[in-house]
Amino acid sequence: MSDRLSAGAAGTVRARGTAGYARAADLLAVQYEEVTFGEVHRDVLSLVPTGPARILDVGAGTGRDAAALAALGHNVVAVEPTAELRVHGHRIHSGAAIEWVDDVLPALTLRQCPGRFDAVFATAVWMHLDAEERGQAMARIAALLVPGGRFFVNLRHGPVPDGRHMFEVSAAETVELGAAHGLRTVLSSERSDLHGRDGVRWSSLVLQAQDSPDAPG
Repeated sequence: MSDRLSAGAAGTVRARGTAGYARAADLLAVQYEEVTFGEVHRDVLSLVPTGPARILDVGAGTGRDAAALAALGHNVVAVEPTAELRVHGHRIHSGAAIEWVDDVLPALTLRQCPGRFDAVFATAVWMHLDAEERGQAMARIAALLVPGGRFFVNLRHGPVPDGRHMFEVSAAETVELGAAHGLRTVLSSERSDLHGRDGVRWSSLVLQAQDSPDAPG
């Protein structure tokens, strides 16, 4: 078995980055839904597509963001590798037009829904990947974006919760990695934790693919 995968309690195979999420799913479902899409992404709302678009939400959790985007008229694919969180997502947002997918970075095969996206969201996901995985994941995200498409990254900084597989990843490193894969940074901001946790802060980044595959970087 790859060292990037671990066996789940029911014999399933989980990505390392999902460690701790299954057993905490009930509590996390409440926590995730305590804040809104608008609050979490307030600094980047002006860059979210306004017309109907195809949007990928990677690490969608309970589908809070996916449901909000679907309500705006977007075609949303929600990727969540933790089955326990997907169950909550189906329950809480049962009326939302979301296509749920069991998949995970960095490979993110998306066999059920091929094609590219106008926007990709990765909220509180990127810091679960090690350096090698982040390089692979950025290449995959860049390949999934249409020309001019945008990658919305939300990075957590601060103490690592018990039982989680997490790394300290800076906004600067993420900007540099995006640039190496043809994505330019159009927004970078920081904010405090919406849940008031000591020592926790967040970075919000929006990286944009060049408008034309042949355009200069």
